[in-house]
Amino acid sequence: MAEKVIYNEDSIRSLDWREHIRLRPGMYIGKLGDGSAPDDGIYVLLKEVIDNSIDEHVMGHGKTIDIKITDNKVFVRDFGRGIPLGKVVDVVSKINTGGKYDSKAFQKSVGLNGVGTKAVNALSHHFFVQAYRDGKTVLAEFERGVLVKESKPQSTLEPDGTAIIFVPDDTIFKNYHFIPEYVENQLWNYAYLNMGLTINYNDRKFYSKDGLLDLLKRKTNEEHIRYPIIHLKGEDIEVAITHENQYGEDYYSYVNGQYTTQGGTHLLAFREAFAKTVREFYKREFDLADIRASIVAAVSVRVQEPVFESQTKTKLGSTNMGPDSPTIKNFVIDFLKKSLDDYLHRNPTTADALLKRIMQSERERKDMAGIKKLANERAKKASVHNKKLRDCRLHYNEDVKEERRYESTLFITEGDSASGSITKSRDVQTQAVFSLRGKPLNCYGLTKKVVYENEEFNLLQHALNIEEGIEGLRYNNIVIATDADVDGMHIRLLMLTFFLQFFPDLVKNGHLYILETPLFRVRNKQQTIYCYSEDEKQKAIIKLTGKPEITRFKGLGEISPDEFGLFIGDSIKLQPVILTPETPVPKLLEYYMGKNTIDRQNFIIEHLKVEKDIIDKEEEELV
Repeated sequence: MAEKVIYNEDSIRSLDWREHIRLRPGMYIGKLGDGSAPDDGIYVLLKEVIDNSIDEHVMGHGKTIDIKITDNKVFVRDFGRGIPLGKVVDVVSKINTGGKYDSKAFQKSVGLNGVGTKAVNALSHHFFVQAYRDGKTVLAEFERGVLVKESKPQSTLEPDGTAIIFVPDDTIFKNYHFIPEYVENQLWNYAYLNMGLTINYNDRKFYSKDGLLDLLKRKTNEEHIRYPIIHLKGEDIEVAITHENQYGEDYYSYVNGQYTTQGGTHLLAFREAFAKTVREFYKREFDLADIRASIVAAVSVRVQEPVFESQTKTKLGSTNMGPDSPTIKNFVIDFLKKSLDDYLHRNPTTADALLKRIMQSERERKDMAGIKKLANERAKKASVHNKKLRDCRLHYNEDVKEERRYESTLFITEGDSASGSITKSRDVQTQAVFSLRGKPLNCYGLTKKVVYENEEFNLLQHALNIEEGIEGLRYNNIVIATDADVDGMHIRLLMLTFFLQFFPDLVKNGHLYILETPLFRVRNKQQTIYCYSEDEKQKAIIKLTGKPEITRFKGLGEISPDEFGLFIGDSIKLQPVILTPETPVPKLLEYYMGKNTIDRQNFIIEHLKVEKDIIDKEEEELV
């Protein structure tokens, strides 16, 4: 018989601000993570601190922000007005306390809820804040949100502003690390959206003269764009637009300097306004998909008192530009209708190039229409959700909050044994498994037609729900899980080629990962250590002393479901597939997946001996 639960006055608890944040961190910063994903909590902490400095700059105070990250310690120093000295402790430790409630002081701020730095404070092992104002300074130190030191106002020669140091709490963010590319991408976004601002980060300078024009120049390759970038600016709005030769739609959307990775009302308005303006300019009812195919665009708006759909501010929910202001939709449509139309009339060469790109997309779509219809019918007959895909329960529960959907993960694996192990050990609520049958096709150099003609690619596309773009993506994390051998590496490269060739925006937006599974298990009767590299194995052997048992995992199927649960749960190790603007994707694909080039042949020959020596050494140790 179940134990009776007593519910009375003693059951009611009141949590203070730090207890509530530490108990429910996801309410304040989204998912926790270890830093392998760009939306993991440690980057949200960094953003919350920098946002305050950015707001000072936007209000005309401070043109420089200094940032350093060393050994997971984060230092941020701005040169704004500085926190009022009598409120330094309150601003970082009392919920609903802050200067942004005064809309006159912060007309178009990123956040108005007074939570940001409080969350950083509560979720940090160490948090330090120091304000400099009018020749005086006050500092305060906290440990996990608890005040441990507070100074009285003292004289200083330092310029006005605020300095914050924090170290994320490793009891909350397990095995975390900052990935430099993610931090740098954050800082470039700040620079592009705040022309004239200089950000100094670990001896690097981030500065933009031309805003979103600079952003799109960095995100595209001049050799691959179809016409010069269109750059338009107005009051409270800025856009940059071009088309490439790649597949998909690629957008970068911002609100009040905040990168809205999930878009929102402003991005929907932009997509509609761009298509509407193009149709009216050419006086032709082009299909919307043809107009937007291969587009790369950035849009930034400034909204009074913005409403976001979550505390992490990744999706705009506001419908109006502000109180007693036009709707965001009408505002964006009116701006593009005039500015873009004027631009195309003044630049006929660009207008011709845009028209040719749209007509090319139209031809490709019509050529594939019959194939797509047959492919969709095959997908239905194959019953993708029962055969190739073992889905997670998250997608069958309509009551699940939107935030939880971004926890969903799809493992792409090969072979019955590997997919069976993952299926048995996964979290059925949020983790799904897609099973490949043998090695996928090398699709390098092929057109998107192959996605529909190849059954495996077609079923995977339907499982992900990305046929019409990544807005309907069913899984936030797509994880390629292959064996740690030559065949596994080949399958990994083939899948990377598929995504980079046909769905590059999925990779650019940080959805693709490689699963890291242990190469070795080192154990004695008292302890088991899983090792992900040769170096870790040697350290484990020394730690366990004697002659511990060493197992080399060559295939995922060799790892039991019970053990696999350790590697795809809270301790999962994911290697993100990061595309930087400097990554030459076409050249990369040609090198690895094209016909045998001299460069690749030489690379293989040079590394054959190294690979053989490593294998021989491993076999000697295992004997």
